[in-house]
Amino acid sequence: TNLIEGALIVIFVLVLMLGNARAGLIVARVIPLSMLFALGMMDLFDVSGNLMSLGAIDFGLIVDGAVIVVEDVLHKLQGKGERAKGRNGERDMSSRASARDRTIVRDAAIEIRRSAAFGEFIILIVYLPILTMVNIEGKLFGTMAQTVVFAIMGAFILSTTYVPMMASLFLRAQTTHKVTFADRIMSFISKMYVPVRNAALRNVKTLIIAASILFTLSLFSFLQLGGEFIPTLDEGDFAVETRLITGSSLTETIKTTQQAAAILKKEFPEVISVVGKIGTTEIPMDPMPIESGDLMVILKDKKEWTSASTREELASKMQASLEVLPGVAFGFQQPIQMRFNELMTGARQDVVIKVFGDDLDTLVHLVGQIGSIARSVQGASDIYEEPVSGLPQIVVRANRQACALLGVNIDDVNATIRSAFAGEYAGSMYEQERRFDVVVRLRAEDRTSITDLERLTVPTRQGTLIPLQQVAEIRMEEGPNQIQREGGRRRIIAGFNVRDRDIQSVVDEIRARIDADVSLPAGYDITYGGAFENLNAAKARLSIAVPAALLLIVVLLYLTFGTFKETILVFTAIPLSAIGGIAALMLRGMPFSISAGVGFIALFGVAVLNGIVLMAAFKKHEDLGPLRTVLRGTSDRLRPVAMTALVASLGFLPMAISNGDGAEVQRPLA
Repeated sequence: TNLIEGALIVIFVLVLMLGNARAGLIVARVIPLSMLFALGMMDLFDVSGNLMSLGAIDFGLIVDGAVIVVEDVLHKLQGKGERAKGRNGERDMSSRASARDRTIVRDAAIEIRRSAAFGEFIILIVYLPILTMVNIEGKLFGTMAQTVVFAIMGAFILSTTYVPMMASLFLRAQTTHKVTFADRIMSFISKMYVPVRNAALRNVKTLIIAASILFTLSLFSFLQLGGEFIPTLDEGDFAVETRLITGSSLTETIKTTQQAAAILKKEFPEVISVVGKIGTTEIPMDPMPIESGDLMVILKDKKEWTSASTREELASKMQASLEVLPGVAFGFQQPIQMRFNELMTGARQDVVIKVFGDDLDTLVHLVGQIGSIARSVQGASDIYEEPVSGLPQIVVRANRQACALLGVNIDDVNATIRSAFAGEYAGSMYEQERRFDVVVRLRAEDRTSITDLERLTVPTRQGTLIPLQQVAEIRMEEGPNQIQREGGRRRIIAGFNVRDRDIQSVVDEIRARIDADVSLPAGYDITYGGAFENLNAAKARLSIAVPAALLLIVVLLYLTFGTFKETILVFTAIPLSAIGGIAALMLRGMPFSISAGVGFIALFGVAVLNGIVLMAAFKKHEDLGPLRTVLRGTSDRLRPVAMTALVASLGFLPMAISNGDGAEVQRPLA
């Protein structure tokens, strides 16, 4: 839907702004033709068509090169028509272009071809940093960058071949010119622009200072935006993780999860049904202990909600309602998001803090401190501290002095316990060609308590049998529940989800508190994982790829203009264009994310393209003197610059205001 809406908006703006239906349709036909080219290349390179690969295409960006060519052709034809009218006052009634018109179209296309070609090539370059992404972000945005590159390649080929050819056939010089709606729009834009331009030329130093101040303020604002890896998609349902005390029985877990499901269905009309899962299935692809479970809460459409207006608010209210169940911890996420986190870090929470060390007791103490800090930080919810103890164990310690006094061998004690619980091989049973081993051990009901173990008998050297309790101390103790290792080192994790706040600011606050309040012994260290780790990894990679791409842009600009002065002048459009993007994120209350970063990359391409078009006009009229060159160049190129910026921005409009599937990822990009 966003693609169709964006294409229709771009076509409407093209016809409206060009003031010539034929010219508008010539440019508009580049959209389907470039998409056909992109789809063919996607099939050739096995790039799948999905929400990410197709949803971020901006048709306004794709037709920019064609817009520049056609607008320049119209500009030259209009000038020729006015000269012809001045000579004989006659109007050419032919509906097709004359040989002279075709010559003008050819010359105009050749004149503007260099600027349009370099502009589109630079747009391709700004997408190179996205192609360097790996891991999760590479999977998500790599296909998008490939599709955009394919589409721009197709548009580039069309703008240098198909567009000039169609313009030479169907566009002609008009000896009379009626004022169109497009002329009125451009007249209005010119009236707004010319005073601003003239004021800027009169106050160059003031303008430079103001731009520098604005850029500095935008950088400061950018640092305050916070950050997240990828905006969380609204899946429409909840996945509720339930955790009982370690060692809880299956019966108790079933009872608790059923009570939780009943509370959710009773108190929240938004809930359609609740489906639970406990422990591990026969194929243990998702191993879980019996004291843990998942509740899949199927919700109605958001328009039918009455208890809350947002997903975060509903999750908070549901969690509050479940606090009546003692000894149970609940974590609210979404089904795909939860599995996504688990695949990335081995934990289901958005952010995971890993503590490495040797001693389990020290690790538990440190994780407890970190959990307490996380609970006090706004935005951190569903705090999880990995349990490493609490598993009930029957521990048997042989009394060696008693064994020696009564003539009992330690090996006989071990063999008795092993036979009772694990079993002993007693022979084989045959059923036709199949053989079955026969193992003898106590019945399940006879090995459930310490009393059962105390009544076991062990042989003495004299051949008599005595109770096990006479030669061993038997007690129930809590033992390690699990011991996790990573990189050959013991580690325990503390995890939490982020709600009503961005991940970057939450982790930064928790990290500062940990550095100030938690003292790590020698040999112990802390790392931060989950979505925060992915965000930092992507930013680190982009911090290398983006400067490299910008350096390549500088080289290309220098090859285009031949002087560093003009190169730097055009290049300054990149940092200054970011001011508007940062302001848009602030006004929408959005943190910086990889999606927003991709949007900035597209913005830089448009900014450089417009700079190239303007600089080409300046060089054309440079013999007029500096001031008149700027006045003439900005007047001549106002329409193409306004059109390329307008179609590129309006092409993203459906994504910017979308509320459909995947809108959470597309809005920051737009």
